[in-house]
Amino acid sequence: MSPEITIYTDGAASGNPGPGGYGVVLLSGRHRKELSGGFRLTTNNRMELLAVIVALEALKIPDSEVTIYTDSRYVADAVEKGWVFEWEKKRFRKKKNQDLWLRFLEIYRQHKVRFIWIKGHADNPENERCDRLAVMASQSGRLQEDEGYRQEDNGMFTDNLE
Repeated sequence: MSPEITIYTDGAASGNPGPGGYGVVLLSGRHRKELSGGFRLTTNNRMELLAVIVALEALKIPDSEVTIYTDSRYVADAVEKGWVFEWEKKRFRKKKNQDLWLRFLEIYRQHKVRFIWIKGHADNPENERCDRLAVMASQSGRLQEDEGYRQEDNGMFTDNLE
């Protein structure tokens, strides 16, 4: 029998685009794990989606029953309303974050996942913890480069930034 896992996720970006981060809380039985990471230049939507990806990639047992709580309508609605599967059929033409959506779909299909949207900053302790993790990661001195954002055709970057 596959384990039941509850995941809370959040993403943050200051400036959008700007420095950003993600926060994750994974819960299964008596086990708890927190994950976070920060990026020098990214967007809120990329961090919301990356939080979900990192959480699912942390799971060790395939076909896990997973419930993800997120305050991101972008992520929850894209999956629960089936938009991402239509985007995939159209090869994500004119859609942002293709790199992350492809990565998401690969790991998503390895589990039984459902999303529940929750209102952000509404006193949900685990969501608040994810928010704090995301903000702390975005303000840390160890910010990574969000290569997918840099390569996106958003008119702000060239391929060879210094």
